[in-house]
Amino acid sequence: MTKITKRFVYEQLITLAETGKMDLTEEQLKTFATNEIAQLDKKATKAKEKAAEKKAEGDALRDTVESVLTDEFQTVADVSTQIEGEDVTVGKIRNRLSELVRLGVAEKATVSVEADGKSVQRMAYKRAANA
Repeated sequence: MTKITKRFVYEQLITLAETGKMDLTEEQLKTFATNEIAQLDKKATKAKEKAAEKKAEGDALRDTVESVLTDEFQTVADVSTQIEGEDVTVGKIRNRLSELVRLGVAEKATVSVEADGKSVQRMAYKRAANA
């Protein structure tokens, strides 16, 4: 008996489409399809678990960013200097600050800061008055 592999099943399906015949029995095809569906379900479950883990990780960073906020406006650069971590980037911090603004926990405004002897506009964040 031939080993039932994905390649073999797909070749048989091509043969069936071309000639109307195949070497697989209905039971073999059913067993193969059932196994593939089970593997897809297992993969989807693992993906959901991994997404939940990443979301929980992100929430930890969001909590850290929230704890750094004060009643005074701070730029993203100011906030990022107060947070340590190997995989913490300015982009991730900016993203968490935006989340906090959407949740109503933080406020944002444009402020002028000095950079290289020039006054430039930067986004700044602070704890929301109602938070």
